[in-house]
Amino acid sequence: MAENETRKQFGGRTLQTGDDPFKHNAWDNVEWTEEQKLEAQSKIDKQSAAFHTRAESDSILLKGEVPFSEAWHKFYSNHDDKFFKDRNWLHTEFPELAGENFRIFEIGCGVGNTVIPVLEKNPSCFVYGCDYADSAIEILKKHPNLEKERSHVFVQDIREKMTDTIEKGSLDVIVSIFCLSAVHPTQFENTVDNLIELLKPGGVILFRDYGRFDLAQLRFKENRCVGENLYQRGDETLSYFFTEDDVEKLFCGYGGLEKLQLRTDGRMQVNRARKIKMYRAWTQGKFRKPE
Repeated sequence: MAENETRKQFGGRTLQTGDDPFKHNAWDNVEWTEEQKLEAQSKIDKQSAAFHTRAESDSILLKGEVPFSEAWHKFYSNHDDKFFKDRNWLHTEFPELAGENFRIFEIGCGVGNTVIPVLEKNPSCFVYGCDYADSAIEILKKHPNLEKERSHVFVQDIREKMTDTIEKGSLDVIVSIFCLSAVHPTQFENTVDNLIELLKPGGVILFRDYGRFDLAQLRFKENRCVGENLYQRGDETLSYFFTEDDVEKLFCGYGGLEKLQLRTDGRMQVNRARKIKMYRAWTQGKFRKPE
């Protein structure tokens, strides 16, 4: 299940008492009821219980390290640039990307759904982008709006050091959007170490990823659960679902960064024809490296 974010502006459409929920395709800042939270937690508990009781030999999780690059290479080879949409909401949620002469780095850049909008809206910045998948980077390099004199995109496993490509302490902004969730949780801390090393004092990490109870998590079948709030799709890619506490502990408690923002972005999307309500939850944060 990919993120589904097509509106240019977020946060401006709030469902009020008496509103017809099927008047629009989506509503912002939706608060879950306690009943909804309990129902969602019940589904997750069943997924987790199935994981803990399943015999190790029956696990769908590949033994040893998940071949991230191979899985994502196959993903982009199959989908090309048709799966994810350009993130036109970026500068609304992350105005930090407009900084003059900023050096910006996106991890998990895919085919450029963040890199291209940032280059187009900030004519003074330099943008780095990396991805596990050779196929994604090859597609991005052919994008007509990739300004090669103001960008460098490359294949990289973010669990490994990147100082051979990007100078240590040189970046103003690092962007992680629906990327860290694809890393096994045992590698979160190592990955954050690699990112902080590249960030200059006062630089910021902008984070947005799947939140706990998101529709994508609740739709997974029980046999797809391969750890606590961790799932493996049929294409062998991973998906972890974060709480705000998870994110704060990782970037602030472990990484030693200063929290500027941390919230859950709740949204209700509707199928107006079928009268179905679908609840999304994304965790968003901004963290600064101490001066």
